[in-house]
Amino acid sequence: MPDFQVFDGHNDFLYRLQKHPESRAALWPNGDGTGHLDLPRMRKGGFVGGFFAMYIPSPDDDPKIDRDALMNEPSYDFPLDPLIGHIEGQPFAWSEACHFQWMERAALGVFRICRTGADVRAAMAEDAVAGILHMEGAEAIDPDLDSLYLWHAAGLRSIGPVWSRPTVFGHGVPFRFPGTPDTGDGLTEAGMRLVRACDGLGIQIDLSHLNEKGFDDVARISSRPMVATHSNAHAICPSTRNLTDRQLQVIAESDGIVGLNFATIFLRPDGRKDSAMGWDPIMRHLDHLVSMLGENRVGFGSDFDGATMPQGIGDVAGLPALCEAMLAHGFGRDLVAKIASENWLSFLDRTLR
Repeated sequence: MPDFQVFDGHNDFLYRLQKHPESRAALWPNGDGTGHLDLPRMRKGGFVGGFFAMYIPSPDDDPKIDRDALMNEPSYDFPLDPLIGHIEGQPFAWSEACHFQWMERAALGVFRICRTGADVRAAMAEDAVAGILHMEGAEAIDPDLDSLYLWHAAGLRSIGPVWSRPTVFGHGVPFRFPGTPDTGDGLTEAGMRLVRACDGLGIQIDLSHLNEKGFDDVARISSRPMVATHSNAHAICPSTRNLTDRQLQVIAESDGIVGLNFATIFLRPDGRKDSAMGWDPIMRHLDHLVSMLGENRVGFGSDFDGATMPQGIGDVAGLPALCEAMLAHGFGRDLVAKIASENWLSFLDRTLR
């Protein structure tokens, strides 16, 4: 067993299952070694649980635009993708939720769907991987919020009002480097209702992808701790997707948490997508996040199966190498354990009941 257990704030494995339903047995319980996640590699990497995101893709990009190549240039600026309505978005999201339920059945007792912090602790005590359902972008929820209550009954416990495009609830940040998260208007009236309703239901609001004015609206409206499941420090990598020091201070004052995103474009100071990078950028982000948030409010938010990973991590089986690099950097074992899982688990104990 690895020395450290890892609880992860964000992954996109459900989207991978949705794209390849005919191969899901190979992708999940058996593990064919493709992508970043499967059950055997989770066990090898010490992955004990995490948030599993439902993500709805945008219509096909312009084939004339090579986004991967442009993200290795010194700067880039992609326009926001168009809004997707709930009529279009719901079937896709429900299909991903069905895959999530199937994962529990197919794992034969070693993967458990969880709705509370206590559920997560119970799953871990029985050596099962804990999964919490998350929605990355609220395209599958109608403006009247009727479907929110159905999603909550189905196990939804975390939601980002936007991905990097607008919804009826707010505005996401574009993929832009360099840039700041101050890119547009805040939450809509429907978005404010969404935040209040989620507060009442005990669904956490994920600030990742939300622009700065939307972030400030959530901070003003919500009574719950602020959460960015997969975001990094703007002071180290000036991407629109990363959090400024002011935003980090607001999260700290709310006793919230930030999950370090492993995506290279949000780690590297040059904003490039290239996976050829050492441990230094990761350690610089962790140093900064700990200095701004404190030792008890930083975790991991990998973005596995949704982004390019640093070559030192590669996939979920590389988590022990990351923890060893943190030790070599000078983090004590207690702090590594906190960042790897204990901070998330403590947060869930307080907020998911």
